[in-house]
Amino acid sequence: MDLSDSTDHAFFKALADPTRLRIVHLLLRGDFCVGDITRILALPQSTVSRQLAILKAGGVVADARNGKHVHYGLQDGAPLDNLRPWLAELSLREPYQSDLITLSMVRRSGR
Repeated sequence: MDLSDSTDHAFFKALADPTRLRIVHLLLRGDFCVGDITRILALPQSTVSRQLAILKAGGVVADARNGKHVHYGLQDGAPLDNLRPWLAELSLREPYQSDLITLSMVRRSGR
């Protein structure tokens, strides 16, 4: 990877924010709409939308419209694929561990 490429800078800049990293960690578990992410991470909708826009611009996430909702998921391919083991290890730390607990509670309650 040539870090002189502005695309690479945007990718790593997108991962440099703690909130965006929480979103990426959550998206390892599947695709979610903004409302789901808002509920799970207990963040305002405007914050989640803004952070997802940055992640999308950085090539970290992709979106797909499903009726009224836009679902976000992780972009396939390198360099993200190379970082997946490291991202998965975040599950052992806070706030990522709490986010997964909330995710499981939301899924059990039927969203």
